[in-house]
Amino acid sequence: MPYEDLKGKCALITGAGKETGIGYAIAGKLASLGCHIILSDLWPENGKELGRLCGLLSQRHSVKTVPLDLDVTNQGSVDKAVEKVKAAFPRLDVLVNNAGAALGVPSAVHTYNDDAWLKTFDINFHGTYRVSKAMLPLMFGSSTCILNVASKAGKSPLPFNGAYGCAKSAVITLTKVMAKELASFGIRVNAICPGLIMTGLQRWRLELEAQWFETTPEEREKERSKEIPLGYFAQPEVVADLAAFLASGESSYITGQAINVDGGQVMEL
Repeated sequence: MPYEDLKGKCALITGAGKETGIGYAIAGKLASLGCHIILSDLWPENGKELGRLCGLLSQRHSVKTVPLDLDVTNQGSVDKAVEKVKAAFPRLDVLVNNAGAALGVPSAVHTYNDDAWLKTFDINFHGTYRVSKAMLPLMFGSSTCILNVASKAGKSPLPFNGAYGCAKSAVITLTKVMAKELASFGIRVNAICPGLIMTGLQRWRLELEAQWFETTPEEREKERSKEIPLGYFAQPEVVADLAAFLASGESSYITGQAINVDGGQVMEL
């Protein structure tokens, strides 16, 4: 059966504390395939919600779930998270670096707030590096994988959102470096590059854009959909479907790739 090799494995997903987000969609898909799940996010903001979401996954899919306090910008928090993962599971099989944010937008590069620029990089790029480095000792020894959630913006950036685009581009390069360095250990590393996905954050952006353009969120969605060859915003589950494929043995000969999930917005040779 496809994806049968995922049953009984352990997956950690960062930035997964929102039910409408990509991280939780990935967690739900992996849990449905029998993966035990560690859901992580910032505890002060999402602690109760993480517990609730873990409960939902356990009830629906009969897998073990663990809520985890993890600030990817804080090395101390990352180190504590490693110890909690070790206490809960004998090893880590799948790491999904999903935590991300775009701060200080909209801003041109020459007017960008320095703190917002650096924080955006710290969350998206250094957070991916920091968590991967810390968790890798739990992953050596058998076939495992790391999935870095990058973005279409890492390949085709939008103006006035430079920090996010640059950080996600760096995540794509980090993915390729790690794939080359870890291949001999049996660890595959790939990046997923979502385009316009209808998450809770995306809905908030459409509401904000609607205010700027003095229109409605529905009209902004219709207008933005014209940028997509397939003509519509996808749901987070389409990203989760790709994540499951890349986490499974079905993709055993794929590593170092940055795969678009964007309805055709970015087409590459």
